[in-house]
Amino acid sequence: MFHKATDLRFLEGTAMEVIFQNGKVKRYDMASLFEKYPQLKALEDRTLFLSGRLMGAYGIVWNDDLDIETETIWQDGATVREEQPAEHQAAASAVAAARAAKGLSQKQLAAMTGIDQGDISRIERGVANPSVSTLERIANALDAKLLIRFVTDTVTNTHSA
Repeated sequence: MFHKATDLRFLEGTAMEVIFQNGKVKRYDMASLFEKYPQLKALEDRTLFLSGRLMGAYGIVWNDDLDIETETIWQDGATVREEQPAEHQAAASAVAAARAAKGLSQKQLAAMTGIDQGDISRIERGVANPSVSTLERIANALDAKLLIRFVTDTVTNTHSA
């Protein structure tokens, strides 16, 4: 199984943090590979290092000769924290706001949808990953429309020193 990266943050030296789709943030220092792959020492040049970018969800690339698979970072990097994926928080806020606007409790919404109240709570806290069909059931019970948008962003990296 491959773990998809969604964002990249550069730290001091040759260290970086990679944020994965499941919310885990892994810290990895490219210097750990310098002995095995001497060509990577070029990344000690800060300008070059900061030019790195995610190439899709599966790799980080600096130039034609310098890259790393994000799976290596997943396996060998240190987990430093977990971040709630933005899409989970957006769905959580939308469900909670729509339920509150209708004046319903979680228990009432659960009865209307056939979804366990505990699952409604997890969805509203952003810790669940509800399916589209689950969100449709909630929307229908709340007399709401479920809208899903795809927004493309030309900037995929966040650089920080």
